[in-house]
Amino acid sequence: MARIAPLDPPYADDVAVELAAMMPPGVPPIGLFRTFARHLPMARAMRPWGAHELGRSLALSLREREIVIDRTCARCGCEYEWGVHVAFFAERAELDGPQVTSLTHGTAADPCWTSERERLLIEAVDRLHDTADVDDALWARLAAAFDEPELLDLLLLTGWYHAISYVARAARVEREPGAPSFGDVAG
Repeated sequence: MARIAPLDPPYADDVAVELAAMMPPGVPPIGLFRTFARHLPMARAMRPWGAHELGRSLALSLREREIVIDRTCARCGCEYEWGVHVAFFAERAELDGPQVTSLTHGTAADPCWTSERERLLIEAVDRLHDTADVDDALWARLAAAFDEPELLDLLLLTGWYHAISYVARAARVEREPGAPSFGDVAG
């Protein structure tokens, strides 16, 4: 049960405008955004950064972005946000079943990962999650594969989805209808 109940319609005009700006046209707002709307100044402040993280200005590709997000959310135990991203982006990012399972329950060494860049992304997320740092050896490998804008986006994307995961888990945001669970992709 949600600790902070998401707002339900009908929304106040200012809330409706903010929620509409957070979603694609015609798509009802997800529970997490309706929870953020409980603190409208915060929701407004978050929107530009979230738009960067999910937009075309991000230096990482859509596929790389989703690898980072899915892995981060899985490592944080955030089934809500992981499920939203798997449901809405996995197919567009061309992540297949074994890759989604690996991002949720596996490692960068799983045979479904044939790209060194993708393995490095998973290793970086894991290292950041476990130590809040990247050691020199892994950094050298990352720097050989990614340019500085990509590295900065990798670091901040991982941190952003830690924050999103913390809110979704601690506020007990309920899974979206039709979104998968971790158990749905158990290996």
